[in-house]
Amino acid sequence: MDILEGFRKKAATLGRTVVLPESHDERVVQAAERLLREGICKVVLLGKPALPPPEGAEVIDPETSADLEEFARLYFEARKHKGVTLDQARETVKKPLFYAAAMVRTGAADLSVGGSASPTADVLRAGIHLVGLAKGTKTVSSMFLMVLPGGRPVTFADCAVVPNPDPEQLASIAIASAKTHEMLVDEKPLVAMLSFSTKGSAAHEDVDKVLRALAHVREKAPGLTVDGELQFDAAYDPSVGARKAPGSPVAGKANVFIFPDLDAANIGYKIAQRIGGAKAVGPVVQGFRRPFLDLSRGCSVQDIVDTAAIGCLIV
Repeated sequence: MDILEGFRKKAATLGRTVVLPESHDERVVQAAERLLREGICKVVLLGKPALPPPEGAEVIDPETSADLEEFARLYFEARKHKGVTLDQARETVKKPLFYAAAMVRTGAADLSVGGSASPTADVLRAGIHLVGLAKGTKTVSSMFLMVLPGGRPVTFADCAVVPNPDPEQLASIAIASAKTHEMLVDEKPLVAMLSFSTKGSAAHEDVDKVLRALAHVREKAPGLTVDGELQFDAAYDPSVGARKAPGSPVAGKANVFIFPDLDAANIGYKIAQRIGGAKAVGPVVQGFRRPFLDLSRGCSVQDIVDTAAIGCLIV
């Protein structure tokens, strides 16, 4: 079974509710129809749908919603320290992305999938302001599930959000990615903190950053199997790992690969995808209290469906 088909089938057993804030995008309404037809989840569409909504979808206009005042008060309490007034809060939560975030915050929906018609920055801002960060998390990040040609899934992070993470942010990315990997593929995460150096083969401040991040991970998640600094070949290939990092619990066996910055991660996943033939599933935004997921504005209807299914699995 294709891994994404497996995600959709598993999601269908969970009874989740997804809110789709951009129903003015025809692709979103078409995705809602597929989600309902395949029984993957319940669907709430926000705004004025571009197409007739499918049977079974709930449609809410944020501007006339009975929950508008409750959500405005929620946003006001969350942002009054920034000088936001109640009237400003009311106008903000009329915007579908913020209304969706309020639904997720209050449990009216289990997750949100947006971004087909909005920049990533707008999606993340709504999530940060209203959904909030998961306990112990200081960084919103992302991961890609890379399905290798033989069918093996591995995780690459962070490929889409944080340009140059500091050691604490890198540690947060590693911990969140390990959790997401385990929830999606149901296997123990083995986390490699990647570098151009393996176990002291090079000395540089960039290597020091990875080592500091490794120390933070071990402090914050002592039960997590993690090692570094490791070059990619040492982390991935058992024979190379045995030579370069003998005795490492991760070298040659890693399934979660944490890149030191966005340059390396974005380039790495695209090389794996375009030259290596891996299927890139994502990005999956992580770090929020509850899933508040982002899409590429070039996404397909199927991308929206699959992202919703993945979100159902990581609630």
